[in-house]
Amino acid sequence: MLKIGSVVDNKYKILNEIGHGGMSTVYLAMNERANKQWAIKEIRKEKFANEDIVYDSIRSETELLKNLSHPNLPSIIDIIDYEGSILIVMDYIEGNTLRKALEEYGPQPQEYVIQWAKQLCDVLGYLHSQNPPIIYRDLKPSNIMLKPDGTIVLIDFGTARRFNTENNEDTTCLGTRGYAAPEQFGGYGQTDGRTDIYCLGTTIYHLLTGKNPSEPPYEIYPIRYWDESFSQGLEKIIIKCTQADPNRRYQNAYSLLYDLEHYDELDSEYRRKEKIKLISFILVVVLCIANAVGAATCHFYGKHVQTNAYETYLVDAEKGQSLDDMREAYIETISINPEEADAYIRLIERVYLEDNIFSEDEASEIRGILINQSNGHTYEELLQKNKLGYQMFSYQLGMAYFYNYEGTGNKQLSAYWLKKAAEGELPESQTARAERLGAIADYYTSLGMMDKTGDSKVSFKDYWSDLISVSEGNIVKDDNANTALVIYKEVASQICVYADRFNKDGVSYGEMELALMEIENHVQDDIEKAKVEKTDRIVELEEELEKNIEKARQVISLNKQETSK
Repeated sequence: MLKIGSVVDNKYKILNEIGHGGMSTVYLAMNERANKQWAIKEIRKEKFANEDIVYDSIRSETELLKNLSHPNLPSIIDIIDYEGSILIVMDYIEGNTLRKALEEYGPQPQEYVIQWAKQLCDVLGYLHSQNPPIIYRDLKPSNIMLKPDGTIVLIDFGTARRFNTENNEDTTCLGTRGYAAPEQFGGYGQTDGRTDIYCLGTTIYHLLTGKNPSEPPYEIYPIRYWDESFSQGLEKIIIKCTQADPNRRYQNAYSLLYDLEHYDELDSEYRRKEKIKLISFILVVVLCIANAVGAATCHFYGKHVQTNAYETYLVDAEKGQSLDDMREAYIETISINPEEADAYIRLIERVYLEDNIFSEDEASEIRGILINQSNGHTYEELLQKNKLGYQMFSYQLGMAYFYNYEGTGNKQLSAYWLKKAAEGELPESQTARAERLGAIADYYTSLGMMDKTGDSKVSFKDYWSDLISVSEGNIVKDDNANTALVIYKEVASQICVYADRFNKDGVSYGEMELALMEIENHVQDDIEKAKVEKTDRIVELEEELEKNIEKARQVISLNKQETSK
């Protein structure tokens, strides 16, 4: 075991023990050079029969996690072979596990559990979207940290693995009995994303009822067996999650997320009312068909009515007295014709980005809209039939993730949509910008790792070139003034943060100053002289850009002074 007060790898001072399990101990450590706290997980090699295989396995799994970036995942920055132990250095997460919450307070309120479950769906969906997918396999309350702000973080990736399409079954049975799916112990092939769905179902069950599935009676009862006040819809969700046959569960995390966001609509009373509405609608349809002149005429007229209704709803949405009114109107417009892109795009531009923040709730809502179904197809599948429209939507969504997610942007989450946007139907300038922003998203992953370890893992010269390429040309003409100003702000911001590293990698301070001047010229020529309408948002962005440029020049000046000493 590590000694309190000892220093590991010449930089991590062990402060105290903060956790202990069957195979590992977790310590709080301080990197005294960086004045930052980390958690260090110690895994004793003596616990395993074959040290080499275990070490290789842990290293490979840790390496894959180092490349991930998600608000509900800890950052893992290092793995150290140290005196008979394997040490994993990761973010220190302030808070307690949900297991401790259960031990101290008993069953948790339904509304809290649903919010936690939705966050878990989002992080599982992110893991499963990796190529190849990452399967967590040991979801349970003791592996979920609850932070003081109410957000959760998924910890302990000791059993995580990459999905291998060539495997028929797993070679090892890992997971916690009671929470784990049947396939983790043989019987239904290898584990995949649906395995984590099962584990999430058992975890929700435990948090709601306080009944540990790893203890007697070792069964998952319907939650209303324990408390009739629980939602019937939530009970149905848990039952579907915990089906023994993976084919009968939710097939992906986002389908589960959608139902969690609409769990009350699965209740019997709600469904009864909807059934009455459906019967009424069917009667109307039958009467229409009975009076129709012919199938062809009905089809033509139906298309005509659908198009007119779509355009009418789209225009009416612009007249919404509040953002909520506009949001509901755009979503309703989408449901009229999911193949048209305008309503999706305007929902993002005019509602989600009205405050320049693309929130986690808004991102979750648009994902939920995309998995809605019409005539046996998801809305996203229907929108994909309109290739240009789908790429325009993908471009807008990718930009929202890149620059606006949670106010600061999330480059990793933008990559999928930017790749879709760059597939060729958009104008050349937008296609090129989507490709470059996708490349920059990869830089951000490496930049984040570098900041934590102190080791350079990226060429700042290449990063600078791509960053400047994105800002070239008349972005106002190609896109709009909002997009142009957001991109210019990003360039100035990166100079503020990385000016010295750009310089050390061969970018002169003169080049940086020239880039700032070019940005000011673009604002003057493409916005001011072109007499672009000055909305409140454009005025706000111009003011923010001016501050960023001023700060960037101050940073450049200070760095030049330091260099000249």
